[in-house]
Amino acid sequence: MSDTPVSEAAAPRSLATLLAGKAPPRAAGAAISVATLAGVAALLLLVAIGYALDQAVLIPPLAASAALVFAAPALPLAQPRSVVGGQLVSAVVGFLVLAVAGRSLWSAAVAGGLAIGAMALARTPHSPAAATSVIVVLSQPATVTFLILLLLATLVLVGVGILAGRSGKTPRYPTYWW
Repeated sequence: MSDTPVSEAAAPRSLATLLAGKAPPRAAGAAISVATLAGVAALLLLVAIGYALDQAVLIPPLAASAALVFAAPALPLAQPRSVVGGQLVSAVVGFLVLAVAGRSLWSAAVAGGLAIGAMALARTPHSPAAATSVIVVLSQPATVTFLILLLLATLVLVGVGILAGRSGKTPRYPTYWW
């Protein structure tokens, strides 16, 4: 065994220690209300845009993106760079995997995993976006249309997030742009 000390952060923790940890306190009621209303408004706006364009604009990963933007606006995963960039990078990965490997659950799984790495390389980590690459492989959408609608949808989420962040009831959003 090495004489090098293990840092406290790297040391394994017992189950009792893990279970004794406490969740952070609940946000103020006003902050929860603003986050909830902003999330509902943003997702309804995506549905309205979809109806106006006769296209599906609301896809499940965007609801997860909304959860980050509105309920955890200070997290790096919720910042505009990560929301917009992570979704677009992951969609491109999905289209590349689809072109190379075709539509299957296997290739969808590969796309999801590769999207994680691609987002890390691009410094655009956004966990919901990994699911976007899976959706691309499994649903085979029209490339340009999907990318344009995805860009529009992420900009809507960020825009509503900015408005919610100016309410004075939630943390200011975004923490950084780029």
